[in-house]
Amino acid sequence: MAQPSIGILMLDTRFPRLVGDLGHPGTFPFPVRHQRVPGASPERVVRGAGPALLPPFVDGARALVRQGARAIVTTCGFLSVFQAELATAVPVPVLTSSLLLVPVVARLLGPTRAVGILTIDGRALGPAHLAGAGVDPRTRVVIQGLAEDGTFARAILGDQTALDIVACRAEHRDAARRLTTAHPEVGAIVLECTNMPPYRADVQSATGLPVFDAVDLVRLVHASLPEEPA
Repeated sequence: MAQPSIGILMLDTRFPRLVGDLGHPGTFPFPVRHQRVPGASPERVVRGAGPALLPPFVDGARALVRQGARAIVTTCGFLSVFQAELATAVPVPVLTSSLLLVPVVARLLGPTRAVGILTIDGRALGPAHLAGAGVDPRTRVVIQGLAEDGTFARAILGDQTALDIVACRAEHRDAARRLTTAHPEVGAIVLECTNMPPYRADVQSATGLPVFDAVDLVRLVHASLPEEPA
């Protein structure tokens, strides 16, 4: 029996991707197919994802399905605003964002605890992204962005060709500590950005909390898919 393939819609980028990043070919121990979406720069998707951006993602998702993809994933959590449209456009499961995990994580916590969301841009992530992921507005959520002028944000949003991993690790630890210091009610953290999973251990060590990310979600959906005939 052959393992089902996951289709990954890639932003139009050139920045380095580490193992653990959804766009790195070594992140998953099962088959994946990549499809670049022309014109979908990180800056545009995070800070200006208007309706004109949807059609190329629909085209890319349909192309992946034609190639045999059994589920579709995107490489930016901000694309949760297109969750309903993309899920309607193709006949396979669609995972636009790790924010889809927030309702589940919230149910794992007691009523006095909150879900922390670590994001690449705390000012850009708002109610529309949470609503697209199916997060009830009554859910206790705290959003914390990484430093806007930091190494990680500049490298990803600026689509730079170099990445200082040591600095990025420190920035993730710092943002996680700021989140939990300001909001001790946070009981677990969801990493919004699909480039953040390589730093999950840093966030865990800095906070002592459970940390969830897009890799978890993709693995869950892949495990749900039946094997294909060889």
